[in-house]
Amino acid sequence: MEAMSTLRNLTADECLALIAPGGVGRIAFTGSHGPTILPVNYRLDGDRIVLRTRTGGAMDGDLRTGIDDLEIVVAFEVDAIDPEHREGWSVLVQGPCHHTPGTPGAPGGSWVDGRDHLITITPQRVTGRRLEG
Repeated sequence: MEAMSTLRNLTADECLALIAPGGVGRIAFTGSHGPTILPVNYRLDGDRIVLRTRTGGAMDGDLRTGIDDLEIVVAFEVDAIDPEHREGWSVLVQGPCHHTPGTPGAPGGSWVDGRDHLITITPQRVTGRRLEG
């Protein structure tokens, strides 16, 4: 019989340390066609999550309202899972996203050409869990 893994809650600091190297995560929001989850590459800039999208693209359009001071709250998740060893972790960040003027050297470089618009997520709630074998 295989040993069971245990699930442990992570602190916000542990969560941010796990996602600090950047990489690939998923952003979730209510889009024009309903609930939407998209894979994105990201970087951490201080405690903010920075990603790039294409100006006028689906995510850019869905996350703009034209209403001053309206904040759209999104969810952002990053995880690392090792099914063979039944170990891994998952981090969920929730908070408002903001369109941010970008510069060529700004964090959040994209793996895809044409991503010229920065979106930052300001964490209001950071939770995570670690599965340990």
